[in-house]
Amino acid sequence: MPELPEVETIRRQLEPLVVGRRLGRAWAFPHPKFTAALEVGPATIERLDRRGKYLLFVLDDDRELVVHLGMTGSLRVRPPGDEGDAYVRAWWAFDDDRGEALEFRDVRRFGRLAVAVGGRYAGTLAVQGPDALDPDLTAEDLWRALRSSRRAVKTQLLSQRPIAGVGNIYADEALWRAGINPARRTVTRAQAAKLLDALRAVMTGSLRYGGTTLAGYRDAAGRSGRNQQRLAVYGQAGHPCPRCGTELRSRVLDGRTTTWCPTCQPR
Repeated sequence: MPELPEVETIRRQLEPLVVGRRLGRAWAFPHPKFTAALEVGPATIERLDRRGKYLLFVLDDDRELVVHLGMTGSLRVRPPGDEGDAYVRAWWAFDDDRGEALEFRDVRRFGRLAVAVGGRYAGTLAVQGPDALDPDLTAEDLWRALRSSRRAVKTQLLSQRPIAGVGNIYADEALWRAGINPARRTVTRAQAAKLLDALRAVMTGSLRYGGTTLAGYRDAAGRSGRNQQRLAVYGQAGHPCPRCGTELRSRVLDGRTTTWCPTCQPR
């Protein structure tokens, strides 16, 4: 599933292509996860924001088009004469003479669309914590958020409540960098500081390489990310730890496959 670096990559690519343009005619695949597309136009896109894994098209009428990419969702500006394919779930024609449209494509239909009014969100977006790249987020903030639950630290990260934007890939990578066992249920202030630094490092590093493509992720230009070539531990069970050489292990932790080093990340 696209995580913060992948969603931010798409946001940065789309921003100069859509901001200031007016959305007009719309179409949606007939399913409740996508029909909110029909509520949008006509409206002008004032900004393109991101909160965690969500893209927010801020409109000029106090509404926001909220897009969650799911596992295989992608967005692009569709050129004139291109009708897309059978996996297009929604599109919005731009109300100008260029003949282009904003298109949402999703092969597996795990993505979803919503319209929020006045900044009032629903679901995970309404309760998630501060963005992982928010410069105002401190290690003390993260430590206090993590200590409020007795669940495994990795499970907490994936819940989006202590910090937003982290998924399975970057949780494994950051916990390895910070030397924290993913099954730990408590962390010290010092560990929280290391974890926050590690999360920011793996995410900003991935951003430089266009995100991580392991299955269906494509950016707004249809390209795969290149960060998968730089992963240290995710998906590397059975290989030697890049830091100490111990064989990396894998287990299912609260329903998610997790890879860690038993030497670098002791329990």
